[in-house]
Amino acid sequence: MYDRSLSGAETACLADWRQSLLASAHGDVLEIGAGTGANLPHYPEAVRRLVLAEPNPGMRGRLKRKVGERDDVTVIDATAEAIPLPDKAFDVVVSTLVLCSVDSPGRSLAEVWRLLRPGGRFLFLEHVAAEGRPGRLRWQRLLEPVWRCMAGNCHLTRQTADSITEMGFQFEGLHKESIRKVAGVVRPSIRGAALRP
Repeated sequence: MYDRSLSGAETACLADWRQSLLASAHGDVLEIGAGTGANLPHYPEAVRRLVLAEPNPGMRGRLKRKVGERDDVTVIDATAEAIPLPDKAFDVVVSTLVLCSVDSPGRSLAEVWRLLRPGGRFLFLEHVAAEGRPGRLRWQRLLEPVWRCMAGNCHLTRQTADSITEMGFQFEGLHKESIRKVAGVVRPSIRGAALRP
């Protein structure tokens, strides 16, 4: 159901955004909330080792089938807030359409920080609160309680860019753009890269 619900947006923009976002991924890479593996085709050859963390059993099953027999990819059962891996183990951490649904964005970003080596990069694509669009933001606030129940704890009003900077990351690039072919309340998005100094 998740893949079907995003198929129009993937064709319209998300697949291109994923390709562009992940082009700089290299070395040891962790993806949090890897879902059903929408990012898998977009990782470049410069990625030496890829660890995919996904806590949902149904999505993790589909993810494992997509990974197949690849020996450079490992799938683990872990939430974004608690990744059972050592400190400073990764050159890059990736999050796409994940931080809206985690229980604690702060704890999730603290894990990203812990797991990145100094100089490592956090690559993200997230839908966010409609800052600068009061009418849409009002609808997001009204619908959020019901939306969370229907869409796997997805929050409509998270201010993810602020959370990233509050953790100490430094933006290298930040794009704000509307996701096409989705409901209006989930269209506002940010994507880019943030450096762990």
